[in-house]
Amino acid sequence: MPLELVLAPPRRGKPPQHLADLTVDERADAVVAAGLPRFRAAQLSRHYFTRFTSAAADMTDLPAGQREAVAAAVLPDLLSVVRRMEGDRGATVKTLWKLFDGALVESVLMRYSDRTTLCLSSQAGCGMACPFCATGQQGLTRNLSTAEIVDQVVRASADNGTRVSNVVFMGMGEPLANYGAVLGALRRMTDPAPDGLGISARHITVSTVGLVPAIQRLATEGLPVTLAVSLHAPDDGLRDTLVPINTKHKVGELLDAARAYFETTGRRVSIEYALIRDMNDHAWRAELLARELDRRGRGWVHVNPIPLNPTPGSIWTASDPRVEHEFVRVLRDAGIATTVRDTRGRDIDGACGQLAAQDLVQPRQGAAPTA
Repeated sequence: MPLELVLAPPRRGKPPQHLADLTVDERADAVVAAGLPRFRAAQLSRHYFTRFTSAAADMTDLPAGQREAVAAAVLPDLLSVVRRMEGDRGATVKTLWKLFDGALVESVLMRYSDRTTLCLSSQAGCGMACPFCATGQQGLTRNLSTAEIVDQVVRASADNGTRVSNVVFMGMGEPLANYGAVLGALRRMTDPAPDGLGISARHITVSTVGLVPAIQRLATEGLPVTLAVSLHAPDDGLRDTLVPINTKHKVGELLDAARAYFETTGRRVSIEYALIRDMNDHAWRAELLARELDRRGRGWVHVNPIPLNPTPGSIWTASDPRVEHEFVRVLRDAGIATTVRDTRGRDIDGACGQLAAQDLVQPRQGAAPTA
């Protein structure tokens, strides 16, 4: 299937151009157009990518009379906070953002002893229509721009007083359906500071439900990010229902593409598997998954079973812990590296899309108005 068939529909107007949308040379051109010398672009990049600020008042190395104008020209506000919630005794912070056109997206900051991870969004809503996913139930509003994606990292670092060290594209949206903007964001994140955020590509994970042509393309970009495949079923009969894109790219084709990604990049692939009670958590499906992975070789893949974080009113719910344990045991006994995913934010509507869904239906008292 051609890649363009899974891209978002045209926007209702584009977000304002931002420093993070631009290459180093393009930033210099933008600064000149704003009436400043080209070398000021590097100063602006340093403020944004290393000091995490877009405030003109903080830019004391720029001429006082020009700070406001140049900041407005290349560092426009992209995200405004609708609501912020803390869980896990402050270790998890979930933020609902409003974009320039009123679209809503979410990001989740997770603090660990050795790292700070941000789970971010690449689209407002999602067009993949997976029935157990809160975002998939909303449908697709639009793609995010490169800068709207990057700004989630910058704002999380600034607002929480901690530098984000790891990024996972597992928030709202299908990242590979917004390929151009996501690739631009990956470049900005991995570019050495002060031209970018200086995050190691090995500390970035890009998730996909299985857009095979985009996986093949990503493998050629020279960015050794981790690929995470949201599989959720090893058999086409069930996966056609759980992940509708499977009607175009079957399990075998998807796993072949994932194996080829490993061979090209050297990065072990993650298989994400949300365990849904009485739906996909049978021991025989664990056996089938192990066979499908093993026949493509050893050492190329790691399975992450995920206890489902159900959405309110949904018929989908998490597996019984004993069933989860058996599913994991079967995989491990077959020699498949398996780690149950750490779940965060259950006390703050942790599943991606839950906060946005609430505000799209009825904003809570005291919340900023939404479109």
